[in-house]
Amino acid sequence: MDWSLRDLRFFVTAAEAGSFTEAAGQLFVSQAAVSRTIAGFERQVGDQLLRRTVRGCEVTGAGAQLLPEARRVLAEAERFNRFLTARHRTLRLGYAWAALGVHTPALQRQWPDLCGGLELELLRHNSPTSGLAEGLCDVAIMRREVNAELYDSVVVGLERRLVVFAADDPQWARRRVLSMSELADRTVFIDTRMGATDPSLWADAGQRPRFLESSDVDSWLDGIVAGRGVGTTAEATAHHHPRPSVAYRPLRDGPRIAVRLAWHRNEPPEGLGELISLVTRLYS
Repeated sequence: MDWSLRDLRFFVTAAEAGSFTEAAGQLFVSQAAVSRTIAGFERQVGDQLLRRTVRGCEVTGAGAQLLPEARRVLAEAERFNRFLTARHRTLRLGYAWAALGVHTPALQRQWPDLCGGLELELLRHNSPTSGLAEGLCDVAIMRREVNAELYDSVVVGLERRLVVFAADDPQWARRRVLSMSELADRTVFIDTRMGATDPSLWADAGQRPRFLESSDVDSWLDGIVAGRGVGTTAEATAHHHPRPSVAYRPLRDGPRIAVRLAWHRNEPPEGLGELISLVTRLYS
């Protein structure tokens, strides 16, 4: 069947109005257009849906069956229209582990004054591209290199690298600063899909840590709390995932982590320039 939302709208309006003439007035079309559209819809359905009467029209048995379903489809179409409209008024900023750390509240507070007609929505996605590849966000916060064939990106700031361990760790509980070489003596949790730590950090070292893989920030933290290993991460993680049972400490010689904003190549979303300027200023 090749019916359309227009067919459903005309049918529902006429059924509720009880008159083709009244329906035409509500739809801002001629009565002939209403009659023609409903007649065509009835031919597709294979049943008479509205019966003409002296006072207007009334719903037939077949029409009564179709009416609630037609209303449901129209309501879903309206919901979809609202989604499309809202989508163009919202800039979706995705992240996997942490947004912008200590700068996140400032971003949210200052954004309305900078770009008040466009809402900024922060969304966490357990995805290597923070939801960008899946179409779940318009811009992604990344702390890894991006695929330049698929995405454009810009570095907006640098973050310190921290070491993470259980607060009651017998070796480090009293330590305030550590070094990369000390990590080489431990088991280190890494997230090879989304994390900012990988074995290449120790490529030139005489000794490398033992590695355990985790699938997301929560399982990573759970493993550290359990004492099965330690971790290293960007300082933003400490602000987004504080736990009394976890200690975050600076790494004296840990390489800084570049914070990037990424988006689909050659498809800059509305508000991107303002977002880049504001985040860069927050990190400066």
